[in-house]
Amino acid sequence: MSSSPVPRSERPGRVDRWAIWLSAACVVHCLATTAAVALLSTAGGLLGSPLIHEVGLVLALALGLLAFGRGVRAHRRLLPVMLGGGGLALMAAAIIVPHGDSHLVESLLTIAGVALLAAGHTVNRRARG
Repeated sequence: MSSSPVPRSERPGRVDRWAIWLSAACVVHCLATTAAVALLSTAGGLLGSPLIHEVGLVLALALGLLAFGRGVRAHRRLLPVMLGGGGLALMAAAIIVPHGDSHLVESLLTIAGVALLAAGHTVNRRARG
């Protein structure tokens, strides 16, 4: 009895790995933005652009729907969805908080959100495989 190899697109956890990398990139972006704004106020216009955050949230939502949807079908566990959903909610809150002169609240919400989202993807990935 021979088992045929699983196509790359159907390997467990592939979308979760991409989503975890996106979360890590988001944390790096937030930390870099906060440091750059503190050191070089001119960098804030580019790195702190709301468009970057909005596009990042849309990508995170799309990857989350895909990965968590596949995960629930595969392992029937809701914990990854709850963790990921909480993370996405924090990320969305970061976009709508008043920014003013300080990006501290936005950065803290975003970092907490992406950490929770990455945790959800990690749990989802481990539950599948």
